[in-house]
Amino acid sequence: ASDDWSAVPARASTRATTSSATWAAVRSGGVLSGAVRFGPVSLTQILSGDCRPPGSHAGCGTGEAFRCRPSPAGTVRGVSDHYFSAEPVSDARQRTVEVELAGRTVQVQTAGGVFSPDHVDLGTRALLAHTPPPPPGGELLDLGCGWGPIALELALRSQGRVWAVDVNTRALDLVATNAQRLGLGTVRPALPDDVPADLRFDAIWSNPPIRIGKPALHELLTRWLPRLAPGASAHLVVSKNLGADSLAQWIAAELGLPVERVATAKGFRVLRVDTPG
Repeated sequence: ASDDWSAVPARASTRATTSSATWAAVRSGGVLSGAVRFGPVSLTQILSGDCRPPGSHAGCGTGEAFRCRPSPAGTVRGVSDHYFSAEPVSDARQRTVEVELAGRTVQVQTAGGVFSPDHVDLGTRALLAHTPPPPPGGELLDLGCGWGPIALELALRSQGRVWAVDVNTRALDLVATNAQRLGLGTVRPALPDDVPADLRFDAIWSNPPIRIGKPALHELLTRWLPRLAPGASAHLVVSKNLGADSLAQWIAAELGLPVERVATAKGFRVLRVDTPG
């Protein structure tokens, strides 16, 4: 890559979250990765070479604005764009994909920077195939909705209000577009904090974001599973190889909710979590 940064504008809205110790490790010539757009910076990311703070490296510290050279596709080189990023930096161009939902062939819009943009993933397919029909009405939750396969399935099979919740704003835009295209006025895309705090759910269906890490996943489930209405159930799909059985044990032990494995398919467990009636 060229060392001429004079034409690269500073991105004032992007702030570093590096620690002073990290800066000490790279102050003699390291550069700052654009991955801080959506999370803390690791030493490996800092050494990726595509972003740097303005001015002298020796004078930079935490909280600095920095400059990033975009790749031809519009992304920042060296950045791993995750589907659980709040604002993905990967290509946002939408594309049409044909999928099967609720026994129908439908066309949906997807894009990069969301989970499984090219198809309905195997885990979600296992969940949809092995979960009983949703309640005919009430408040329903798709936790970690992505572009919306679970939320759309719920809305196609129930008259209830479907909360499609995600931290990824691109995913929320896509599920809103897909619900509108399918004439599903009961779908409510929402950031987690935008869901009314006193709302209780008559069903939760989720392919939870396992790769956010165990502490964050536990925090996520601790926040949402206790919001099941009395007698309601959540159905979760988790890869066997990514800790489905240990997660079931954790839910039972830490949240005090009974968990049953209702299906195993294609390397995935479908777990049912119940609340007392």
